[in-house]
Amino acid sequence: MFSGIIEEAAQVVALKKEKENLHITVSCSFADQLTIDQSVAHNGVCLTVVSKTEDTYTVTAISETLKCSNLGQLEVGNKVNLERSMIMNGRLDGHIVQGHVDQTAVCTEVKEADGSWYYTFVYPFDKVMAKRGYMTVDKGSVTVNGVSLTVCNPTDTSFQVAIIPYTHENTNFHEIKAGTTVNLEFDIIGKYVSRMMSF
Repeated sequence: MFSGIIEEAAQVVALKKEKENLHITVSCSFADQLTIDQSVAHNGVCLTVVSKTEDTYTVTAISETLKCSNLGQLEVGNKVNLERSMIMNGRLDGHIVQGHVDQTAVCTEVKEADGSWYYTFVYPFDKVMAKRGYMTVDKGSVTVNGVSLTVCNPTDTSFQVAIIPYTHENTNFHEIKAGTTVNLEFDIIGKYVSRMMSF
């Protein structure tokens, strides 16, 4: 379980394909605090630490994860948004995030707004999935590359988010531009409500 509050935008230092799997090695400031089998969200994808050194650690993304996320597009030198799992006696500063990416979206526009930024994202619309809560609603929550954000101006196939300077600098949002693919996780509460209403 995560909150969508990014701890660090860390650098990918190695990528290794093994059959259908991708081993991703990341250098980050808290690598020495991690343990094998610990969960860490990478651009919103919950992955398990499988090995580590003093300042790096490695996780493995399987074929299914690569199909529904942007992790297969990573290159050495890219930054990934990292968040360790929530401590249950702490504050929930973002929203409830599972680390289970639903699908990807593509950025179509980045517009500066006198100190902040508006990002527009588009994603394929599926009526059946939308009825199950796989959609965005105005002022609802959405996770983009692991970042907990508030939706504005949603349509069936798109939505916008407003990014403050702190988030812009301290996540990989400063690397997102028109054409960039991002990971989406729709709000789990919306999914449960939609499911209950279907009965």
